[in-house]
Amino acid sequence: MSVPPPIAMLAELTHRCPLACPYCSNPLELTRKDSELDTAAWAGIFRQAADLGVLQLHLSGGEPATRRDLTELVAEARAAGLYTNLITSGIGLTEKRLRALDAAGLDHIQLSLQGTDAAMADRIGGYRGGFDRKLEVARLIGKIGFPLTLNAVLHRQNLHQLPRAIEMAVEMGARRIEVATVQFHGWALKNREALMPTRAQARAADATVAEARARLKGVLVIDYVRADYHSDYPKRCMGGWGTTGLNVTPEGTVLPCHAAQTIPGLVFDSVRDRPLAEIWYEGAAFAAYRGTDWMREPCAGCERKTVDFGGCRCQAMALAGDPAAADPVCIKSPHHAALQARAEAFATAEASEILWRAAAG
Repeated sequence: MSVPPPIAMLAELTHRCPLACPYCSNPLELTRKDSELDTAAWAGIFRQAADLGVLQLHLSGGEPATRRDLTELVAEARAAGLYTNLITSGIGLTEKRLRALDAAGLDHIQLSLQGTDAAMADRIGGYRGGFDRKLEVARLIGKIGFPLTLNAVLHRQNLHQLPRAIEMAVEMGARRIEVATVQFHGWALKNREALMPTRAQARAADATVAEARARLKGVLVIDYVRADYHSDYPKRCMGGWGTTGLNVTPEGTVLPCHAAQTIPGLVFDSVRDRPLAEIWYEGAAFAAYRGTDWMREPCAGCERKTVDFGGCRCQAMALAGDPAAADPVCIKSPHHAALQARAEAFATAEASEILWRAAAG
């Protein structure tokens, strides 16, 4: 197939983070500070990304504000001609630092929301005082004039707060809210029994989002990631494997998606060893599930195969034990009925204890 250049790149600057969210998509084995790429290495990657055709750069982590060189990294990305989006918890961002990021050319901020009150947010984030700090950072973002997206990760324990989360996005002056029902990768998979929403919660969220979209049209854009395990069709993961975006980990490994390393047998290249363009166009991991030639039935003959590309390969691995299988979320998968029964059992069982994300050294 003809491979287009990527539109977006996620730069995971660090795995260090003051929060300990139990749904974190970072791997269970976190990269330590002494293994992270330095400023010059990242600057070179940004230039390679721009030359490759990347337009949008998402600066993420962990918490990217734990990097003392964050302002310099934003300036390097702007110099390369990239649109920069900072994905942050807000912890570690002061007015002085935000103004420095503005001067360096930061285009947009995505602020995470763990709950709509201090009790929920601080418990889920594992950081006392985090909620109040987040509200102050949201105020500063509005004062300085950054475009804002609010990212609300929702699960069994806080889905009832969805209406208030949407209200908060409007009150903060956000242009967009991402209503992201938890995706079970990384730490979320480890905490699945505690985080799995009920089917009733999932359907209530569908209705809440539909009502809010109609009511707030022209005021707030609502992106919605539905509860996978309670759906009949999978999402189009990453816009299609190896077709629209790529991730670079803190130590320089280049991935087709953030959870790709959970798939055994794939060979991942590093920007320390190969140019980014070469990895994108020729890397074995990117070629593995790109397009549709890899598909088996029921995906190969399905009319939706170029709509959702068989769903999530990492989820197929986690749930069916085979990354080339149809995503079990799909109603056509032979594993679908078992998945739905399993999801209902998780969601209706007595909530298990949360295991909070460990800190990276």
